[in-house]
Amino acid sequence: MVDLRAFDVFATDCPSRSVLDHVTSRWGALTLAALRPGPRRFNDIARAIGGISDRMLSQTLKTLEGDGLVVRDQQPGGQRVEYALTPEGERIADATRHLIDALYEVMPTLLAPRSAG
Repeated sequence: MVDLRAFDVFATDCPSRSVLDHVTSRWGALTLAALRPGPRRFNDIARAIGGISDRMLSQTLKTLEGDGLVVRDQQPGGQRVEYALTPEGERIADATRHLIDALYEVMPTLLAPRSAG
């Protein structure tokens, strides 16, 4: 079992810090949320996110795969590739989904000063 005290996201040399950076980036968070319902093909993920270039999505998926949060499943023949969350990725995607839901809840309050001005 891993000693969780060994990780301190506030320490500059902690490995959790780079993973936090990846999952809280705009594209990282949206990619995790897009994969939460289940495995998807590349173009399905891109459509779900909207506004992400193929290059950026490819880079984001590779980064999240390197972090152990996403798996790439290439079907026999190489014609079909799907991406899915690992169990660890599901846990992080759930937390991301809670963050997105909280953001939706507070948006009217956050937007009120803008519309009043």
